[in-house]
Amino acid sequence: MNITLSQAEHIIMAAKEKAAEIGTKMNICVVDAGANLVAFVRNDGAWLGSADIAIKKAKTAVFFQMNTEKLSPLVQPGQPLFQIEHSNNGLITFPGGVVIKDANGELIGAIGVSGSTVDDDQTVAEAGVKAFS
Repeated sequence: MNITLSQAEHIIMAAKEKAAEIGTKMNICVVDAGANLVAFVRNDGAWLGSADIAIKKAKTAVFFQMNTEKLSPLVQPGQPLFQIEHSNNGLITFPGGVVIKDANGELIGAIGVSGSTVDDDQTVAEAGVKAFS
């Protein structure tokens, strides 16, 4: 099962609302369970360089079936996944990529958010997923 375009748009709308609420401009994307782009939006004035980061955060969350926030400690020097960011044509392992699961707990996609601090990115991504739940 994969996330639908309608579901992805609903998630993005909730994430956009949260970004506006906290006063930040974001790049927000949703990918399906195969890490294929389903939907993407870039707020007016959001950093162009963050578009790629948002997509890679979402893909990373799908590839490892966990939120990128949980990967961050594992990729530090001396840790078991150090330098994994260089695999898969580039991964992003800091907060802002959150898995999306269906009612049965099956992974159906992920959201990736970038454009502010990693704390803001994570907050906006979680708001999008919460709207789906």
